[in-house]
Amino acid sequence: MTETILKTDIHQEASFLEKYTKSAIDLTVEYTPKIILATIVLIVGFWLIKKLTRLSEKAMQRRDLDISLRTFLKSLISIGLKILLLITVAGMIGIQTTSLVTVLGAAGLAVGLALQGSLSNFAGGVLVLVFKPFKVGDYIEALGQKGTVKEIQIFSTILITVDNKTIMLPNGSVSNNIIVNQSIEGTLRGTLTVNISNEFDSDVVKKLILDTILKDERVIINVHPPTVICTKAGGGTYTLQANFFTTEADNGLTTASITENVNKELVKHKIGEPMPHMVVHQAQ
Repeated sequence: MTETILKTDIHQEASFLEKYTKSAIDLTVEYTPKIILATIVLIVGFWLIKKLTRLSEKAMQRRDLDISLRTFLKSLISIGLKILLLITVAGMIGIQTTSLVTVLGAAGLAVGLALQGSLSNFAGGVLVLVFKPFKVGDYIEALGQKGTVKEIQIFSTILITVDNKTIMLPNGSVSNNIIVNQSIEGTLRGTLTVNISNEFDSDVVKKLILDTILKDERVIINVHPPTVICTKAGGGTYTLQANFFTTEADNGLTTASITENVNKELVKHKIGEPMPHMVVHQAQ
């Protein structure tokens, strides 16, 4: 009896071993070509991703993109392509990737909603750094603020105002609004307004102002010659406006210097605004 039971157990174990061995052989035969092909795709894929990443970096260098943006975009391209490659390889082996893609999509949507403002500023920063409506050192006006661009970051642009205040502007708003770049042409206009009495010859006074402006060597005369025009006449007054151009760096000091020199010349020649007078009516 015992010998019969022992033989039965041995026979069952042999059957189980044979069954599992056959299953293992079938799985090996079925999946070995897939694993080999997936391994080849993985190796070639990583090599291609490395090449594409280098090419993208060279393209960004040719466009003279900011180093921080180049580094970020390079990492983003590399990580995105590697995730796509791994999902593709997993599908080749036989792993169901539909659920994985769904989870990644849902996670991406949740993160996007949570960081909506930051992502908007990031996208704006990318647009600013790629299309370059301004660069570091430019004097710009944006979002009602004026200043010299100190730094362009991924999420914000930093300005320094004339009174040495630091202003941080969100790039999302900057890229979607009007930007006035006063430095893009390399020159800035200076303006001076003078009121004189109509007792004086306006042509003579205009020549006096123009000669004073031309004495300043910082004034650009070849591309943008200075002009003096009469913008208003009436009430016993001529309003004269002088326009001249300088480099961006010289504009502030040149305008102040010309204003002072013109006023000195007007005082020297005793040219001024009409004197106010009072009319007294005697009651009858």
